[in-house]
Order: sequence, then structure tokens, then C-alpha cells
Amino acid sequence: MEDKKRLFSAIQPSGILTLGNYLGALRNFRLLQDDYEGIFSIADLHSLTVRQDPAVLRKNTYELAALYIACGIDPERSILFVQSHVSAHAELSWILNTICYPGELSRMTQFKEKSRAHEDNVNMGLMDYPVLMAADILLYQADLVPVGADQKQHLELSRDLAIRFNNRYGETFTVPEAFIGKTAAKIMSLADPLKKMSKSDANLNGFISIDDDKDAIVRKFKRAVTDSENEIVLREDKPGISNLLNIYCAVTSKSLAEAEKEFEGKGYGDFKLKVGEAVAEVIDPIRIEKNKLLQNKDYIDELLKSGAERAEKIAYKTLNKVYKKVGLVPRKRG
Repeated sequence: MEDKKRLFSAIQPSGILTLGNYLGALRNFRLLQDDYEGIFSIADLHSLTVRQDPAVLRKNTYELAALYIACGIDPERSILFVQSHVSAHAELSWILNTICYPGELSRMTQFKEKSRAHEDNVNMGLMDYPVLMAADILLYQADLVPVGADQKQHLELSRDLAIRFNNRYGETFTVPEAFIGKTAAKIMSLADPLKKMSKSDANLNGFISIDDDKDAIVRKFKRAVTDSENEIVLREDKPGISNLLNIYCAVTSKSLAEAEKEFEGKGYGDFKLKVGEAVAEVIDPIRIEKNKLLQNKDYIDELLKSGAERAEKIAYKTLNKVYKKVGLVPRKRG
């Protein structure tokens, strides 16, 4: 483990994830365990920036923990834990707040977008979200952080804060780099292929949920929007067919050329059925395993407890160094 680079990633427990989330992130995490020291967090503190039903948040946290494991995260090889179980996240966030400037946070694109979406709850947590994210990453001296387009700005702030702290107090934090892995093409809505697939889509036929069973998955693909032609090729003026081809290639590991050749001369009905079945073959076993794990919450609790203990050892090593650097008197133990 010592000679491996450390990779950190966190996902909010804000509801069931989609096929897009799986192909873009969760599937890759299983593979990354072989080459990196993986630290994976359930970012429950981040989720509080929008109003939550407490019972639903707890349920979603267990669901995400089970999903991580069902997707292949090995708690023996990687560290899996709940963010709020390691208080060092909140503690380092306060220290980083003292070297972060209001203008940096108010310029964040996601803050502006979420402020518009939640006008009745524009809270300081929403603005301060990127500082807590920086604390998440810097606590573990992460070398690499997988980020989507919507989080690149936040990672840049993490880098800026690490450099600023290091310049002011001496070398303390690893400056993280973005991890650009081999990811699937952007997965679009089945109902409107000009929009990204999202669990918040009002049209339930627009997205594939990790909780959808085989019948539901196949049914949604049968209803997927295509076009009036009958040619199965990836082309800019055929967004529906192009999206289905991208999905098929992602779940089967076939090249685009192989997929186009396979469906040459075939009708849209046959094509959509084949894509639906290929997706179900991947997603359904994950759903079944996740639900099986949720039957034993004691097992999940034990895994999360162990993960938090392992995470704490790394996190408090960093935090103690930070406290010493800024001049706080260490608490005497024993």
C-alpha cells in the first residue's frame, strides 16, 4: 500500500444513483483498488446543505454504503467510511476557512446554481461546501481525486488552499491532482437525449436507477427516444441512437465500430431491446446484492466503524500537524 498513490472520492447520500453514476464513477472505483490506495467516503455532512428528512438521510446513507460494496469496493483493501464519523473533517474545515476568502466562494458556479435552485434555503453551508470538500481531500494527503465537470472548480480551490497553507506555515498538505480515468461517454436521458441522465428527472422513463429491476430496465429502453430513420450509427443529428450506442459500448466493453457492425441492418426495436438486456445484465446483480446487504445492517455498521477507525488514523495525523503549525496548544492525554 505504501508505494501506491492515494485516491480519495466521496459521494453524497442524496438518493438512489443512476446508470450514469455507475458508469462514470462507481464501476471505476472497483478497478482503481488494484492500482491505488482507495479512500471512499459517504459525504453525509455535505448533504445537509439542502433540507433533508432525517429518516430518509439515514436510509440513503445505508443504501449508499451497501451500493459501494455491491459495486465491488472491498473494505479490506480500501477504506470506506461515513464522513460525519470522522470529526476531523469539520475541524480542518474551520482551519481552512481562516485562509479562504469570501470572494473565492461566492464565485463558485455550483453555489450560484444551487442558490437559484434553493432560494428559500441559501445557507452558509451551501457557500462553504467547497472548503469542507477541501478538508475531505487534504486530510488524507490524497494524490488523486476523481472529479466530474461540476467539481473541477472545487478541486482547484482545494489545490489553492493547500498551496496557500503550505506557503504560510511550511509543507503540510499534498497538493491533489485531478484523476482523469477511462470513463464512459456522457450518459444522456432516455426520454430527452439532449439532457444529461438525472435521478431528478420528472420523467421516470428518462433514467435508469440502480434500483430498477430487469423488467423495468428493459421497459425503459423500449420506450427510449430515437428518430424517424432506421440506421444505427453514432451521428450528431441522431442523439437518441448515439446515446444508446454509447451505453451499449460502455456496458459490453465493445468498440463503437463493433457495435455499429453488430446492429447493421437491424431495426430500432431489436436494438433497444438488446441495449436494455445488456444494461440489465450489469445492473440487476448489483441491485440484488445491495438489497441482500441491507438485510444485515449490523454488518454494514461494523464495516463503517472499522472504516472510520482506519480513516481517523490518517486524518488525525494530518490534523495534529496542522494544529501544531498554526500554533494551537496540544491537548494533554492521559
